[in-house]
Amino acid sequence: MKSPEKIDLHMHTTVSDGTDTPEEILTRVKEAGITLFAVSDHDAVKGSLAILRLRTPEDPAFLTGAEFSCKDEEGKYHILGYGYDPDAKAILRLVQTGHRYRIRKVLARLDFIKNKFGFDFPPEELDRLLAMDNPGKPHIANLMVRFGYAKTKEQAIEEFINKIRFRSEYIRPEEAVEHILAAGGIPVLAHPTYGDGDQLILGENMDRRIRRLTGFGLQGVEAFYSGFTKKMSEEILGFAERYGLYATAGSDYHGKNKLVVLGDTGLGDPAEGPACLHRFLDAIRDRL
Repeated sequence: MKSPEKIDLHMHTTVSDGTDTPEEILTRVKEAGITLFAVSDHDAVKGSLAILRLRTPEDPAFLTGAEFSCKDEEGKYHILGYGYDPDAKAILRLVQTGHRYRIRKVLARLDFIKNKFGFDFPPEELDRLLAMDNPGKPHIANLMVRFGYAKTKEQAIEEFINKIRFRSEYIRPEEAVEHILAAGGIPVLAHPTYGDGDQLILGENMDRRIRRLTGFGLQGVEAFYSGFTKKMSEEILGFAERYGLYATAGSDYHGKNKLVVLGDTGLGDPAEGPACLHRFLDAIRDRL
């Protein structure tokens, strides 16, 4: 692989909560001039498998990816897995566990909005929802909008779905790291400053979190991210250098489900990126 000119290693397809199919993602990646990319669907390898089947030698370089929702006594985390063998039993076990937990959460949320607000859906719609690869809050919200229970997806989530309080199941971070490594992959902490997406973790709190996850075998941090300021990226890069971690770059593109532009990582020219990014590129060279 020649040095990539534009990188985006964090994007979602219809396999999870994106609105672009894998075929559409591949087209959009080429249109955006991205030369190295990864599909990182939630708790799923199906999107990566689809891209592997679709790619031709002329297409941009591709790295298998996935994003796992994790939680333990210290908080919530999103952990990315890159460059794994998609046929490895370890990664498939992790995917199956994440999917099982997601289905249980969907069922709990459906029961809640039915009992609390009287929102019900035809059986065929529920069957279709539960047959999806990785259904979640956005899918329930879109269903609510279609049936007139909410005006927007955002209203459905904030005013109704998020009102539920229940003890949900999560993959533990050490479990995710262990299985990604066992599948030959590289575990990376997604958008560290934002935690699971709704947090703001800085300074000593971030140091403690990264140090703890590194103890489990974490190998990288997503230092360049669409929602990061320059100062945020600089802090994460500092931790990467301190703990000998790789740095990665991703937009977290979800198609129409988020106001994020494909390829918007804040990285700029990878050739001018930090040493911890180049170490990552060297590490994945034989996995592309």
